[in-house]
Amino acid sequence: MPQEALAKSRERPVARLATRREGDQLVVELAGCWTTQAIAGQDTEIYGLQPNGAATARIELDKIEELDTTGAWLVYRTARELKKSGTAVELSGAREEQLGLIETVSEHDVPCPGFPPPVNPLITITLRLGRASFEICAEARDLLNFLGHTLVVLLRTLLRPRSIRVTALVSHMEQTGINALPIVGLISFLIGVVLAFQGADQLARFGAQIFTVNLVGYGVLREMGILLTAIVVAGRSGSAFTAQIGTMKVNEEIDALRTIGLDPMEVLVIPRVLALMIVLPLLTFYADMMGLLGGAVMATVSLDISFFQFARQLSQGVTIESFWVGIIKAPVFAFIIAMVGCYEGLKVTRSAESVGRRTTTAVVEAIFLVIVLDAMASVLFSQLGL
Repeated sequence: MPQEALAKSRERPVARLATRREGDQLVVELAGCWTTQAIAGQDTEIYGLQPNGAATARIELDKIEELDTTGAWLVYRTARELKKSGTAVELSGAREEQLGLIETVSEHDVPCPGFPPPVNPLITITLRLGRASFEICAEARDLLNFLGHTLVVLLRTLLRPRSIRVTALVSHMEQTGINALPIVGLISFLIGVVLAFQGADQLARFGAQIFTVNLVGYGVLREMGILLTAIVVAGRSGSAFTAQIGTMKVNEEIDALRTIGLDPMEVLVIPRVLALMIVLPLLTFYADMMGLLGGAVMATVSLDISFFQFARQLSQGVTIESFWVGIIKAPVFAFIIAMVGCYEGLKVTRSAESVGRRTTTAVVEAIFLVIVLDAMASVLFSQLGL
């Protein structure tokens, strides 16, 4: 290869820009190679091009040697900006392929989104609160609808005892009742110990340590026994109901049940509701006994009150109504826990992430409703003198 040709091939392509005025017309002359490699130095200059009062503008392209999409974009952008300033623009000297490339670039001109305007934090907080309020109202409405549906199916099932699925019922009773005995017993025993210790520490200031028995009896039988048992069952069994039914929803097993003519409410929901309504009162009784046992052990250790004295003071200071106040709450709490667990399970969409989210929601909703109902029941029983 000759030296002159080799040197020419090594030259970097250059894009040239020149402007001049011809009367009331601005002339923009483009020359050289308007390609990606060559136009870096001309981008700032051509972007800041101003008509300076010119009524028309002519962009001359006849001296352009090479033009790619980047160069075509700069030509189109220059013409667009001049038109925005009210100047009529004319492209002259362009070859057919150059015009086609510029037209293609213009067809794909998509404006870049700007930064969103700043939003007042108070408006953002208000919008979030409003959106959350609507979501809570919708959730409460759907839960109330499911409550009515569950009651209708439950009453229909009780009127036809043969439709009860005994095998499923016994299986759920074992899972929610017998398998929960260790954790319920341990927590109730420790709560009895804590109540007796804290009560004795405070009552000792007045020389009334014997009334620690009354404190433990009322606290465990009326509130702590049923409340802690319901919370444990909500976290243990309510979440299990949601996960089981949700997994079936993901695997399309519930759709298969409907296809073969079975009602998922009768097959999946009612056995779980009945099982929990049966075992939760029994678990509550067991929790009451373990709580009293824990209180008796602590009273014996710290107050030198024998088991016989503890039992006598308990029978004299605590009425049987206190025991039934706690037991009466159990079926209601059981119904709420099972219903919420099944409701959230049926709302699962076909994704594993939805199963986890609905399981968490079921536990939170069940515990919240249990505590609200317990507070309402406490006020009601207090007004009734029980």
